[in-house]
Amino acid sequence: MPDDHLFPASRANCARQMAVGDGHLLYVEECAAVDGLPVLFLHGGPGSGCSPAQRRLFDPKRYRAIFVDQRGAGRSRPRGERTANTTADLVMDLEYVREALGIRAWIVFGGSWGSLLALTYAQLFPERVLGLVLRGIFLGSPEEIQAYVQGTNGGASEAWQKFAAAMPVAERDGLLVAYARRILGNEPQAALAAATAWLDYERALMGEPPLATVPDAGQLAKVQVQMHYLTHHCFVANGQLLAGVDRLRHIPAAIVQGMADPVCPPGSAEKLHRAWPEATWFPVAGAGHAALSPPIARACIKALGWVAECAEA
Repeated sequence: MPDDHLFPASRANCARQMAVGDGHLLYVEECAAVDGLPVLFLHGGPGSGCSPAQRRLFDPKRYRAIFVDQRGAGRSRPRGERTANTTADLVMDLEYVREALGIRAWIVFGGSWGSLLALTYAQLFPERVLGLVLRGIFLGSPEEIQAYVQGTNGGASEAWQKFAAAMPVAERDGLLVAYARRILGNEPQAALAAATAWLDYERALMGEPPLATVPDAGQLAKVQVQMHYLTHHCFVANGQLLAGVDRLRHIPAAIVQGMADPVCPPGSAEKLHRAWPEATWFPVAGAGHAALSPPIARACIKALGWVAECAEA
């Protein structure tokens, strides 16, 4: 394994577009061992899409890794489409993909927004889940969304001040509404400026520099999908995912959490673990949100290995 603790870069064995109804085409790719243990990878965002670098989390000799760009995200089409795009739609898409690929059951690996989608899917279809790896926990609660947008989640205060300053003073007590109104509105210049500020805030929390150029079409689509989900409370009831843990207690599970994560702070992961003590807890001291950072990547690979051993036992 290279010094960055990730597996070598690889190409997809197979990539396709799947029509799942409502005019949506999902991009689906398979990587590594065609006869390996199936693992479904769920990207963050919502709206981010998968990246080739994420393939490096999976041992090519052990896993059949399946990557799905969710509705409106990444290489799925129509890009940025919000019609018929809810958490329930995404969950049923995953079942469609599983059946289309002839997979009886799989491990589900989700990070950030993907952890919410993984929990929702597993609670509806526990018989299809061999194990769960959840990283950077997000439960979709109003408190989590409010803390992120209003800068009370322990993130970079300077970054939030700049983020807030992009909106008029009168709207700063409701920044999500202010940003969504512009990003989903009909004024292209206002939408572009708001999307840039939104993306730069996220990048600052991830320890990345501001965008060097204006957002491209993919980045704009990502932000549009995010606004759609966040303004609809992620289409889950408050407390729903914690209440549904009883359906998962028999499933091998690992919770990987950066203890210095400013995007998805550890409070949500700790709540999940208290509700679900059977899940194995992988706290990563001093680590942030980025899944491919060495400390988080190491923990994810270790957690997946442990879940896989349980699933194969």
